[in-house]
Amino acid sequence: MSTNSTHKWAAGVATGIGSMPGGDAREAAKTVTGSLESFPYLPELPARGPGADMIGRTIGMLVEVWAHVEPSGWRISDRPGRDTRRARAWLGEDLDGLEEFTQGYQGPLKVSAVGPWTLAAALELRGGEAALSDAGACRDLAASLAEGLRGHLADVRRRVPGAEVVLQLDEPSLTAVLQGRVKTASGYRTHRAVDRAVVEGALRDLVAAAEGGPVVVHSCAPQVPFGLLRRAGVAGISFDFSLLTEREDEAIGEAVEGGTALFAGVVPGVDGPLSDPAGSVMGVRTLWRRLGLAPGILAESVVVTPSCGLAGASPAYARTALAHCVRAARSLADNPE
Repeated sequence: MSTNSTHKWAAGVATGIGSMPGGDAREAAKTVTGSLESFPYLPELPARGPGADMIGRTIGMLVEVWAHVEPSGWRISDRPGRDTRRARAWLGEDLDGLEEFTQGYQGPLKVSAVGPWTLAAALELRGGEAALSDAGACRDLAASLAEGLRGHLADVRRRVPGAEVVLQLDEPSLTAVLQGRVKTASGYRTHRAVDRAVVEGALRDLVAAAEGGPVVVHSCAPQVPFGLLRRAGVAGISFDFSLLTEREDEAIGEAVEGGTALFAGVVPGVDGPLSDPAGSVMGVRTLWRRLGLAPGILAESVVVTPSCGLAGASPAYARTALAHCVRAARSLADNPE
């Protein structure tokens, strides 16, 4: 198993997921770096339109694979066009903003891309069916993504030389892929479930593409496959804490004991009242006691995050939510029991 899976995080830290409201890359970078001084991330700004969404941004990273926007979504193209160029331009703008506000920064810095299976479920082949329908297309897409991410991570490391770059793979469709619940283009059928060994192998290859840097997989869907992700060698698993059930207890316990960090999404991603910081992580403490895990490893094993991206929040709430995550993480460190 990859050594990435035993990465140790600083105790009592918080970070975000990816998306932020608005369309000003510089303002988003300023907010994220100012709110999350110990674990900032590269924001996504999907409000700008296609190419700034998580699928479009990732398509802009691919090597020798291009796509354009159709009414049904992103579809593979024969050559790079306006939509691919726009995605790359916006990513460059986002990186410029991040670089400006991370001068002299040292510590973990998270960047994200859509994982190979959610990408295969979302990206259409030329005929309109998802790439997920073609095993060869899935392999080609994963290989293109791995190559593109090597270049992207190298660029981030060059721009922020003091950073330990953490790669987050967004996989909200992963469970649906494993369970055969991704609908075909007609909507009347579903694609066949992908073998778990194939899914795990592709994810392991993406972990290897990070070349020793930590990799986190994020899913805000129910039934996150904790065991599969742990075996794939990821350093952390990011999830919506409110969707956990006791059925996941054993897999979560094994992951923690194996050194995998939990990125616990405990702060709502849309505007609403927030409890006190300690109350936001009360469920995390309850889970720890239920699993019989040592309180002393709680703060270093859990990174506090919003439940999902903040694109649907107001700018004021987004700032409040990130600050709340920081205070909640500190409360875990100060009082793990």
